[in-house]
Amino acid sequence: MGMLQAGIIPVTPFQQNCTVLFDQDTKEGVIVDPGGDVETILQIVRENGLTLKEIWLTHGHLDHAGGADELRERLGIPVIGPHKDDKPLLERIETQAAKYGMGEGMRNVTPDRFLEEGETVSFGDHQFEVYHCPGHAPGHVIFFNRTQGFAHLGDVLFAGSIGRTDLPGGDHETLLRSIKEKVLPLGDDVGFICGHGPGGKIGEERRTNPFLRGI
Repeated sequence: MGMLQAGIIPVTPFQQNCTVLFDQDTKEGVIVDPGGDVETILQIVRENGLTLKEIWLTHGHLDHAGGADELRERLGIPVIGPHKDDKPLLERIETQAAKYGMGEGMRNVTPDRFLEEGETVSFGDHQFEVYHCPGHAPGHVIFFNRTQGFAHLGDVLFAGSIGRTDLPGGDHETLLRSIKEKVLPLGDDVGFICGHGPGGKIGEERRTNPFLRGI
């Protein structure tokens, strides 16, 4: 098995980081948070000779999950995650999309499997631990590959910022608790990809992120 690789495909008007995680040798992988623009995602996957095994969702907001149902249909692969507390969000994607004038291609989605804290997901030899990190969304999960010191944090923590908590189901104190109890303990040297903008290192955020002062 080769190194874990990550490619980012910005999707939707929200410029959400749809992420392809794959093995550089086998070219097998998964797609995390296909929020939309399914045609673009498929084209990039094909151009790079990748074989997608599963679709992983960090949470149920439309810019992360809006393309999941169509992608599942097109590729015949399962949708895994998020935590069941995001079921109401996943059932409201089409309503939300209409509100933002983004109806095209956005679909509600019922995952093939919801995830719980402490479970693992994997492809090939690459295993990821699942942590339930509510606050931005009630059922938000993150994925942590301990072997390679890498995490996908979705919209929990960004470089220099944190997830919004003014959306339905959001709660600021809950989010800060998730970051303090689940994200920071992963370790300062852990690199991360997040749902919007550039990734970074957890230690750098612990030291410099203004939202984390005093937690």
